[in-house]
Amino acid sequence: MNVYDVAIVGGGIAGYSAALTAKNLKLGYLWLGDKNFGKKTAKAEYVRNYPAFTGDGEAFVRTLEKQREKEGILLTSKRVDGIYKEKNGFLLMAGKESFSARAVILATGVELSANLGNEYVGRGVSYCAVCDGALYKNKRIAAVLYAEEEREEVEYLASFASEVLVFSKRPVRFKAQNIRVLEEIPKSVSGKLRVEKITTDSAEYEVAGVFLLGKSAPPAVLCGGLKTEGAHIMVSRDLSTNLAGLFAAGDITGKPYQFIKAAGEGCTAAYSVKAYLNAEERTNMSENPQN
Repeated sequence: MNVYDVAIVGGGIAGYSAALTAKNLKLGYLWLGDKNFGKKTAKAEYVRNYPAFTGDGEAFVRTLEKQREKEGILLTSKRVDGIYKEKNGFLLMAGKESFSARAVILATGVELSANLGNEYVGRGVSYCAVCDGALYKNKRIAAVLYAEEEREEVEYLASFASEVLVFSKRPVRFKAQNIRVLEEIPKSVSGKLRVEKITTDSAEYEVAGVFLLGKSAPPAVLCGGLKTEGAHIMVSRDLSTNLAGLFAAGDITGKPYQFIKAAGEGCTAAYSVKAYLNAEERTNMSENPQN
């Protein structure tokens, strides 16, 4: 397995700026996230705060894409389900694939709306089918499908569960016979110590677990032990977090939610990673001097 100098998680402006700067700093980088520079960028009615640019979000994305291609910045279109601190860096899980990096920049943006079942994460609510699916062998579970690309994850869950109730806004077809699609919108998850029910406007369903597929996990869920304040990651001025080697940039660090702020923090985070790796190398050299 390749070990990258830095893994950049998030396909928006902060992630792109971090990847662009990392390449210029000659860091071995892996940029993971959505295409088109995030789901919200192209929807901007007018971009007012980015120097030297005038136009709407779609024009902004075209300009960024033209630069990305010219500079040869590579994006791996995958959603990261978990980040785990290891002795010499981090392990990142993206579905059935895993990646290793010495440092990480989190640039996943922020979702201010309440996440379904937040209080039950680790007690029946999960964002990763591959990570937790095997825990529900012969049990009835729910899968809330936020993105149709996650259909394969539902099929995977069906290989363990006795039945999978899929909640989707649109009709979706599956191969497994133990998958039941319900065109209903879940409103709440409830239970005592663990998940016991999921409720919609129409009915209440007893389930042992709930999988939120295609939904970005809150940062504290994505990486255990990470200090957060509300929906935001707590960072120092150099954008380092409380976990050595993990940095954050963009909306995820707090207001203002502006493209220019995200771009600046992406750049700063990449420079901070470079400084962190240099310091780490100096420490290793002093602890293991050559004979």
